Amino acid sequence: MTITAPALLRWQFDLTWSLFAYHLDRLEPADFLREPVALCWTVRRDPDGAWRPDWADTEPDPVPVPTIAWLTWHIGWWWSVAGDHLVGRPARRRADVVWPGPGEETITWLRGLRTTWIDELDRLTADDLARPAAFPWPADAGLTVAHMVGWVNAELMKNAAEIGQLRLLSALRRG
Repeated sequence: MTITAPALLRWQFDLTWSLFAYHLDRLEPADFLREPVALCWTVRRDPDGAWRPDWADTEPDPVPVPTIAWLTWHIGWWWSVAGDHLVGRPARRRADVVWPGPGEETITWLRGLRTTWIDELDRLTADDLARPAAFPWPADAGLTVAHMVGWVNAELMKNAAEIGQLRLLSALRRG
């Protein structure tokens, strides 16, 4: 059996998404903003009512533990920007990516990003994957669209594992 690079990356994405969907399907609205420890990053309403993430341009030491809210915002941010780069749109700024809120709004948002990403992946050819990519690393890093798609899969897997662990802890606390 011969498998192409686009097909392998799509298969890897589908596997990663299935692991993430397991937790998304079981999240309760209260899980999103539950702060697991005193030192954590979350999302908070700004004066206009929009949900904004805690952020530092230089990673603090110690690193705060993120809430599920922060992690889902983070996925939405990097995935939106990766999609922008993939199709040649101007990349949105971090501040332009607003978290929808706890519960179904965020789950629907993430599922929508998945649908858009799949549509974009399914149009990729081997030539597309060989094009240079400047996200999430510097433009002169010499990496390709294939690297970026592989990074999306890895980043989603990492964030899914973090959300899964926090969700399990929340479920245990609920009894």
